[in-house]
Amino acid sequence: MIRRVTTPALFPPPTYSHASVVEAGTKLAFLAGAVPLDEKGEVVGAGDPVRQAEQVVANLREQLLAVGSDLEHVVSTDVYVVSNEPPVLSAVWDVVEASGLSAGPHSSTLLGVASLGYTGQLVEITATAVVPEEARP
Repeated sequence: MIRRVTTPALFPPPTYSHASVVEAGTKLAFLAGAVPLDEKGEVVGAGDPVRQAEQVVANLREQLLAVGSDLEHVVSTDVYVVSNEPPVLSAVWDVVEASGLSAGPHSSTLLGVASLGYTGQLVEITATAVVPEEARP
């Protein structure tokens, strides 16, 4: 259902694929950005991008479950981090990698940005996932 492609003519990516191909007729879920808010709508891990990344991944997991998918079926993400420092971006990427998202591995873009939507928010992840056939009604 998902074919992950690493292009031999390009650099070998460490924990992601260059492309993911999904066959026509497959159900896809396009998820809104997962943010580091708890069930009360409060930012978790103020000032701590790693803690926020953990919360974002937990929230992303919940979004996926709600549509009948999971981290293994994510084909693409964009990871936004409020920072211009490579060590901070790498620390957030380490959380993404440890989460199981890289098991595919999925196609991903890691971005340092100036700001995100909620006051104190440092991390956000958008995702596209396949909804497996067995999860469909």
